[in-house]
Amino acid sequence: MPTLTLATTASANPMGAQRYERELVTRAPQSLPGWAVRHEVFRSLRSPLDGTRRIPIGWLARAEGGTRRSAGALLYPAKAGIVHRMDLVLPPSRHGDVVTIHDTVAWDFDDESAPIGAAAAEARAADAVICVSEFTADAVRTRLGVRDPVVIPNGVDDRFFEAALLPRGPIAALGITGPYILHAGGASKRKNLEALAEAWPIVRREFPDLTLVLAGPPHPRRTELFSGVASVRLLGKVPDAVMPELVHSAEAVVIPSLYEGFGLPALEAMAAGTPVVAADTSALTEVVADSGVLVAPDASGVSRGVIDLLRDAAFAEDLRRRGSRRATAYTWDACAAAHARVWSAIGG
Repeated sequence: MPTLTLATTASANPMGAQRYERELVTRAPQSLPGWAVRHEVFRSLRSPLDGTRRIPIGWLARAEGGTRRSAGALLYPAKAGIVHRMDLVLPPSRHGDVVTIHDTVAWDFDDESAPIGAAAAEARAADAVICVSEFTADAVRTRLGVRDPVVIPNGVDDRFFEAALLPRGPIAALGITGPYILHAGGASKRKNLEALAEAWPIVRREFPDLTLVLAGPPHPRRTELFSGVASVRLLGKVPDAVMPELVHSAEAVVIPSLYEGFGLPALEAMAAGTPVVAADTSALTEVVADSGVLVAPDASGVSRGVIDLLRDAAFAEDLRRRGSRRATAYTWDACAAAHARVWSAIGG
């Protein structure tokens, strides 16, 4: 019986990459009838997080290629079958090595995790490299020298299509009063929250009853930029169960990022029928296309995009329809089926 091992690392703050992992782990057994599917969750030697195996993650990240190959031989015996690594920190397998690369931010931004020194050579040697967007695939070709990455876009949770307006009680409990625009995600440099912070007073002058709601794990950059700013609500990490309604209830979702390997918050907003104002950069251009407002990634572009959208109800309604239609093309079932074709081609 062919075997697939899905190899992930434990995360204290799960984001888009972890959503991708969760959806594939859930769907892989149904997508590969007749296969044995295993899920290994690696964590550091002292990590309090849940997992199945402990490894010296920091040491592995710094290790040279030969050492990492030896570690991979120990971690993934022949019975592991095809090994799909969903984190570049994990060493390669000798028995059918597949790796997902969501982005190349480690090489482009100094506040991201440091790049794995052996990653480029390992990616070039892998049996398959999967990228979540054409933008990321182009970056992987250029920066890492991978010749033929396979592009498989992310999907979107069905709950976003089914989302209803959040009742006033739960919104009030979150400290939100009145209409709001939403930014959900991280706060590293590439998220470009500086542009949003500079744009917000311009937007608020036009719409004084509007609130800017920021959702995401606590981060000093976000706190420094927005604490004490009028009509801003910092929610911190919002439970997954609340997010579809929080997104659907917003007047718009704003994503000013300089770099996104995919841009799942944009797709989720489109699925929920919420207009998107996004920077015309990276994979956001590819995912949003003509179903949202694409703007320059600066205060002028972001503020103008939001103001123009909120001034024109007919335009906003048209974007709700277009975004929702476009989002239907991105499903996790289709994503899993495309992965199954890659796995089967290697080890079926």
